[in-house]
Amino acid sequence: MPGRLADVVSRRRQEEAVPQGADRTAFGPMVIVAADQYEPRPLIVDDVARRILPGPARAAVALSAWRPARRALVSATEKRMPGLWASILCRKRFIDDRLLAAVERGVDAVVILGAGFDTRAYRLPALGDLPVFEVDLPSNTARKAAALRRAFGSATKPVTLVPVDFETQDLAEELAAHGYRSGAQTFFVWEAVTQYLTEAAVRRTLDVLAAAPPGSGLAFTYLRKDFLDGTETYGARAAYDEFVVRDGLWKFGLHPDEVGEFLAGHGWHEVEQCGPAEFTDRYLRPGGRALPVSEVERSVHAERR
Repeated sequence: MPGRLADVVSRRRQEEAVPQGADRTAFGPMVIVAADQYEPRPLIVDDVARRILPGPARAAVALSAWRPARRALVSATEKRMPGLWASILCRKRFIDDRLLAAVERGVDAVVILGAGFDTRAYRLPALGDLPVFEVDLPSNTARKAAALRRAFGSATKPVTLVPVDFETQDLAEELAAHGYRSGAQTFFVWEAVTQYLTEAAVRRTLDVLAAAPPGSGLAFTYLRKDFLDGTETYGARAAYDEFVVRDGLWKFGLHPDEVGEFLAGHGWHEVEQCGPAEFTDRYLRPGGRALPVSEVERSVHAERR
């Protein structure tokens, strides 16, 4: 069965061989989320992820219902970056928690930057009637729209998909053109995106987000700079060789102790930063999940004050 699982995953990669940039990474995290639904205590309850994945990915997820096959999928993921499986699940749980707290306080809108195949807008009832904008590369936006039509038809929650290339287009203009009000108190989600951008694009984006009024929030992830420059690979040499050296996809990173100053320079205040220790204590140990968490990526909550 593990061999069959590997064949399915291989076919999925072949069928999706056209995307060559950051857009090629849209499915992987949601395969992990969907497969984790078969655990006795999944870190995130998500009945949408599997439905919007393409056929071969759905087949791989279905196979993972068999525990040995699921372990094989985890093992394949961990070979590239030890701790990646739990890192993806924990960062999503962390961002969900911050988002739901902001909704409870009364934000006016939610903007998900680099949404990929993320399911928050469709699986979190608390978002209710809030306007939600999903921003991503045009190729990902088109694929997401088609997947939603296939999975839900006309019953999909009305989410506004905004095609934007962060490097070449004006984010503020594109959001405004799709109905976003810059004066709305907003919670921004920016998950697993910054590493694919140049520093200039990251700074421009933070400046655009800082136009939101006080009380707005931001949850984002970043890669450690010492990983990107090869000083310390944290056991993830395979990922470093593929994404940094060979493909040049991962470009931007920060040192954990410089995040606060970096954000302050763009109008944001760092509230909290989480990595392996925090995720283990907050999510994994209470859930009875003995999983390693990668140190390569960290998650941050920030606010406009």
